[in-house]
Amino acid sequence: MTEKITLDKLQANLDFFHKMYDAVRLVDPVRKRVMEYRNNGTAETCEACYAYWSSGRICENCVSIRAHREQKSFMKLEHSPDAIMLVTALPIDSEERPVVLEILKNATDTMMIGTGEYNKGQVLFNAVRDINDMVIRDELTSLYNRRFLDDRLPTDIVGAMVGQKPLSVIFIDIDNMKTVNDTFGHAAGDQVLKFAAGTIRKCIRNETDWAARYGGDEFVICLNNTGSEEAHRVSQRIYQDFDKAAFPIQGSDIGITVSQGVVTMPDSGLTAEEIIKLADKKMYEAKKRHKRTER
Repeated sequence: MTEKITLDKLQANLDFFHKMYDAVRLVDPVRKRVMEYRNNGTAETCEACYAYWSSGRICENCVSIRAHREQKSFMKLEHSPDAIMLVTALPIDSEERPVVLEILKNATDTMMIGTGEYNKGQVLFNAVRDINDMVIRDELTSLYNRRFLDDRLPTDIVGAMVGQKPLSVIFIDIDNMKTVNDTFGHAAGDQVLKFAAGTIRKCIRNETDWAARYGGDEFVICLNNTGSEEAHRVSQRIYQDFDKAAFPIQGSDIGITVSQGVVTMPDSGLTAEEIIKLADKKMYEAKKRHKRTER
């Protein structure tokens, strides 16, 4: 079993790390803040960890939250405006708060893709972006995947609580996917899932909201800074778009409906697991109502 890295051991080796790497820092991967070592403990600074990359937003493929969640090290390539960095994230054993050590090495000069004159390394930067995007996207729908949801939702919940802003989650299940797959085949089912993804994208804000394929025919939407009333309006728009749509498959127009559960985080707060579980429960209640109505 790998011995855990403690803050004391880390402090004793910081000088060595700084000699070996271009940047070394402690981060809180949930609150997305750079930490500093102080009085045998850590203290939060006002610097956002993602400010290093000058992107103005949270990294979508965050290996530090994954290192914290799974308690093992992870690596990725990331780029700033003028350099490609190899990022290694190592979990730190700390009882106070989540702490991860990030060590960054400039890999720009060691990476080559093909030959020719590149526009200031733009081909390399695009390649790094595409690799990171592949890790957190669902291949069929191009929505985010389950890994992204598990990593990102806790961070958005913390941000909502700290900023005293509402956060709403919608859990969506396509009602008759089994019938579609059994009757018309999985290719037809894939068409329905792609339609679902497109409908969801049209109904949420690109700047603040996000949606993920939870698994199979289930989807989760996170609506940041969105109260219950507006979240239910979004849910209703999605329901109506499905209700009026027909899928021309093998000479038949298939009607598709969805069941949804909407949960808005109260002032007391819910964990990511709790809010998903509650939204899932509300979705099943809606599905039961649909079945009773159809009889």
